[in-house]
Order: sequence, then C-alpha cells, then structure tokens
Amino acid sequence: MNGDSVDIDLARAWVQAIAAAVDQHKDHLTQLDSAIGDADHGVNMHRGFSAVTTALDGLEPDTVGALLVKAGTTLISSVGGASGPLYGGAFRAIGRTLDTSKATPQEFAHALAAGLDSIQRLGAAAPGDKTMIDAYTPALAAFQQQADAGADLATAALAAADSAEDGLRATAPLQARKGRASYLGARSIGHQDPGAASTALVFRALAETAAAAETAATR
Repeated sequence: MNGDSVDIDLARAWVQAIAAAVDQHKDHLTQLDSAIGDADHGVNMHRGFSAVTTALDGLEPDTVGALLVKAGTTLISSVGGASGPLYGGAFRAIGRTLDTSKATPQEFAHALAAGLDSIQRLGAAAPGDKTMIDAYTPALAAFQQQADAGADLATAALAAADSAEDGLRATAPLQARKGRASYLGARSIGHQDPGAASTALVFRALAETAAAAETAATR
C-alpha cells in the first residue's frame, strides 16, 4: 500500500474504512432519513458494509477491480431499499474499470466517473435533486481536477472529501425531486439528504485511507 496510487491493499483499507465510518455514523444517517425518508438508511448501510467486510475477509483478488466488484455485488445482495442497487452498482462500475493491481490517480478518477454514471443511470437523478448525486458530483470534479494537475492520491482524495461535504451541506435548502423525500414536497426543505451524507462518508474514508498510506510510505 502506498500513497501514490490505489493498489489492492489500499482499496481493501478504503472499504474497511467506509464500514467503520458507517458503523460510527449509522444513527445519524437514520436520523437524517427519519426526517425525509424511510428511517432505514443507517441500518441498511451498516448491514451492507458489514456484509462487505465479511465477504472480503480472506479474499485475495488479482486486481483492484475484482475487490471492488465483489464489494458492489455484496452490497446489491445485502442492502434493502435503493441504497443497495445504487451503491452496489457504483462499486461494481468503479471496479470494472480497474483491471489492474495498481491505479494512478487519473485512472481512479476515470473509475469514480463510471461509478457516478451508474448511479445516474439507475436513479435518474441530476445535481440539485437532493440526492447522493449532490455530494458525489462535486467530489468527482474536485478529484479529477487534482488528478489532472498531477496531484498525488492523498491530495486528490482530500479535495474530493471536502467537496462532498460541501455538497452535503448544500442539500439542506433544496426541495427533493427524486426518491421518497420528493413526496414531501416543500417539507423536504431544511434537511440534509441522507444519501449525500453517506456519500460524504465514502469520500472522507478514501481521503483518510490515502493519507494513512502516504504517511506509511514515507516512514
């Protein structure tokens, strides 16, 4: 595992970090979902990433992609509601573009873009609809900008995490136009979107994992 690229060990550590973040914040995710959804987002995400952790235990993939496809497939099969297909499909799409044991930041940016495309195809949401797209889109843009400028993985991932959290905060004044929250109409205004919140956790976990890898590589 190093800080310059996404290798198999870093990808595994990333998914484990997501699982830990979801475990820590599951009650908060459920509180957000209680306001504008089914009140099950935290429980569903926790179930899914717990299952992913189990599925990856002992798995020795040949590529980064194989590990992430396995994570996505597990999410689809273990998470109820919309979260399973959306997150599972995203991880499968990310994985399918990474048929390598080590991906550069630019290659990983391309993979993240494939993940966003998967979510948009399945959810038919656009920026401003008050969904996970509102955190993912700015995160991807920030990561891509840094990668194109020659930044290392940790720098690109940190920019992505900060932008995802900015996107999350920006969902509060929006009126939901997709998902169960859209049924509330104007009553959805004033609440952060739970899917955007979990997406922000995913990108923050990537930033923390990349930073840890960079620190370990310089010791």
